[in-house]
Amino acid sequence: MAGSTVASESNPALPHLEGPRQIDLDRCVHCGLCLNACPTYRELGVEMDSPRGRIYQMVQVAGGAPQSASYVEHIQLCLACRSCETACPSGVQYGRLIEAAKTELEATIKRGWVVRTVRRFIFQKLLQSPGLMTAAGVLIWGYQATGLQRLVRASGLLKLLGRLASIEALTPAAEPPFFFSNVGKTFPAEGERRYRVGMLAGCIANVSFARLNEATVRVLQKNGCDVVLPKGQGCCGALHIHSGEKEEGRKLARRNIDAFLGQNFDAIVTNTAGCGSTLKEYHELLEHDPDYAERARQFVSLMRDINEFLASIDLNQNLGPLPLSVTYQDSCHLLHGQKIRVAPRKLMGQVPELKLRELPFSDICCGSAGTYNIVENEMAMAVLETKMRNVNSTGAEVIATANPGCMLQLRAGVRLFGKGQRVAHVVELLDESYSNYPRGESSRAS
Repeated sequence: MAGSTVASESNPALPHLEGPRQIDLDRCVHCGLCLNACPTYRELGVEMDSPRGRIYQMVQVAGGAPQSASYVEHIQLCLACRSCETACPSGVQYGRLIEAAKTELEATIKRGWVVRTVRRFIFQKLLQSPGLMTAAGVLIWGYQATGLQRLVRASGLLKLLGRLASIEALTPAAEPPFFFSNVGKTFPAEGERRYRVGMLAGCIANVSFARLNEATVRVLQKNGCDVVLPKGQGCCGALHIHSGEKEEGRKLARRNIDAFLGQNFDAIVTNTAGCGSTLKEYHELLEHDPDYAERARQFVSLMRDINEFLASIDLNQNLGPLPLSVTYQDSCHLLHGQKIRVAPRKLMGQVPELKLRELPFSDICCGSAGTYNIVENEMAMAVLETKMRNVNSTGAEVIATANPGCMLQLRAGVRLFGKGQRVAHVVELLDESYSNYPRGESSRAS
């Protein structure tokens, strides 16, 4: 691993308080049914880069084996997509195990000062500061709007800098005006109010997916929801937890619980599947916190993915035609983390003239996985290239998904390996369909 070393390869590491629990490790019976579901195993064919292999290594470390450089490499190469959880007949909670293993590593790895500084800035400053996020968004917008991005890409300069070309392809678009200005506001329902929902706006999404957040508000309003964006909310902590910064994730969880609880919400919604998976696990994250354990359970009981929420209500049927061929990529943390497969397909199935073409291996990760496509770019691009071959085979015009991180990865995939497809969130398609409903026709609202 570049920029880091292991604290000790000769002496057994002491068990870490946040490390994998023996009760979770013991659930694995080493049957191997998870292997074919694992993106890294499918690419490499290496046992130690499969869920079974990684759990075997965790067991050895828990028993006193050293956290060797090889162990670090195999653990860090895991996408944490949790596809193995869906495949596992024994109910192994692999997501919990890999997060615990990465948290344990963060307490053990000796990183270089540059890496430490960058991580501290990103996780403790940038993702938690609307001001810094806005400033970063302005810089990205300038880079893209002035044509500098096109010039840099066309010059071939990036290719001289190794993997930087692939990483630059993942640069999110900045979408001014940013969505931060809407936090603290309430957007009233259109027509009769049926629900009162709180909406988590996220962190990066306020800059790079501002239009998606706006579309989400409009769709909820169309369905009789007062949409409240409480003050005090912020980053959900998913990127922190996936990167081994669990204590920082706890701080953010407490902040969001304080912002949302006690406001008479019928539901709390997010349009980001990766965030939703973490938000629904706040009760596990804070289970030993005497002040927040019960409040976390209350928060989780209200938490819904936007697809999940809309599919559970009588959807407003004032949907106009959307003559598109669409293939759907399952977001890992919606399908494998939250066990939601039918809801997004059900919603798209209600859009007139939209033709859904099932994607082969739609349940296999696209390679995004939070910050994975940056820190493990080579593997992420290999997984993405495989994904795009399957996408291209459908002949669909649009790739739909339910997670902004997947959208960034798939947009890079279209540019590098695709056939000009458009990438969209399911909610954006619903929003377009509502806007296409002919004016003057009698309402078909349920």
